[in-house]
Amino acid sequence: MDQKLRERLDKAIALREEGRAKQDMSILNEACTVLMKMSEEYPENAEINYQIGIAHDNSGFTKEAITYYVKAIEQGLSGADLERCLLGLGSSYRITGQYDKAVETLQQGVAKFPEHRGLQIFYSMALYNTGRYKEAMEIALMNLMETTNDEKLQYFKRGITYYAQHLDETW
Repeated sequence: MDQKLRERLDKAIALREEGRAKQDMSILNEACTVLMKMSEEYPENAEINYQIGIAHDNSGFTKEAITYYVKAIEQGLSGADLERCLLGLGSSYRITGQYDKAVETLQQGVAKFPEHRGLQIFYSMALYNTGRYKEAMEIALMNLMETTNDEKLQYFKRGITYYAQHLDETW
């Protein structure tokens, strides 16, 4: 990506982030308009399409975001952007009731980025939506126990960690 395009894209991203932080639809719409114009000039640019997906998502147009997330992935999005794009796409599929696609997308994200707890938790929610409650609870509980500093939970860490993987067992 040339320097001039990078600067334009960085400005559009900053505008989108400002709109998201302030929950200001006029700023988000402006960012989306800028990004859409950039996409007309550079239709094969994965990062621009990814940013359009985020802008739509931030604006509450989740169904529209899906198209841009998919396009960005197909165009070879990589690294941290791919990580976030898979989360956005999986979450968008989940919230629109496309649970199987959500599970598939988020599972792919967890496989590629196993340390990303956000992907794991969204994957857990999608598993819940498909009736895979045991797997969903195991992932959620393990993430909780691996990240919490709560003394009362830490006291029971060994038991909770064991039970997370043996939820259906009785003695």
